[in-house]
Amino acid sequence: MQSTSILADDGASLHVGVTGDGPDVVVLSGGPGCVHYLEADDLAPRGMRAWYPEPRGVGRSGGGPHDLDQAVADLEAVRRVVGVDVWAVLGHSWGSDLAVRYALDHPNRVDSVVGIAGHGLHEDRTWSQDYEASRHLEDDVVIDWVPDVHAALNDSFVQWIHEPGVFRRLADSTVSMSFIAAQNDIRPPWPLRQLAALVPEGRFEELPDVPHNFWATDPAVWVETVTRALRARDA
Repeated sequence: MQSTSILADDGASLHVGVTGDGPDVVVLSGGPGCVHYLEADDLAPRGMRAWYPEPRGVGRSGGGPHDLDQAVADLEAVRRVVGVDVWAVLGHSWGSDLAVRYALDHPNRVDSVVGIAGHGLHEDRTWSQDYEASRHLEDDVVIDWVPDVHAALNDSFVQWIHEPGVFRRLADSTVSMSFIAAQNDIRPPWPLRQLAALVPEGRFEELPDVPHNFWATDPAVWVETVTRALRARDA
């Protein structure tokens, strides 16, 4: 894994890791506000050049709390500076939801989206009740995170999903989007099924016998899954 720092449009320094060779994919980890826990050679999709931008205000990146518009602008700054024309977007958890927003804002720069174990574009009471009731069952994976960044992005996410045109934009999207749920995830998968059904080029899959953080518990399954899903666009 190599790394570099690039300057965002406002001058903030953003840490970016990169590994591999081949078609470009930008990898987004969860949170929001977590360090980039997927930045590791042994977790990278095979046969591709994978980019790992760490969110501003987190870990090795400068800046501070910000909204979704800024998060998308930072991804575009990374793409321009590293010289990528079009790339696929792979997101886990919150990264899946950010990947959708990025693809809607910049469809000409996104070849495809692969969203794994995402939340979905909703604030549903029954979903939250199911999630909270099962939290004690989930293995605790310790990940550094920044509460201020988490709060700011979460507030911005809620504002965005309440905008009247969100689902119209999804239904009109020309970007291929695949959503993968983990069978043993405590997060109900129905929002991902809905997204896959709404997007014209949408796919849904439920991966058996793995938890939400299967990148940590089953890394070989993670690599096989993300590699297969990213290559499916070319099949």
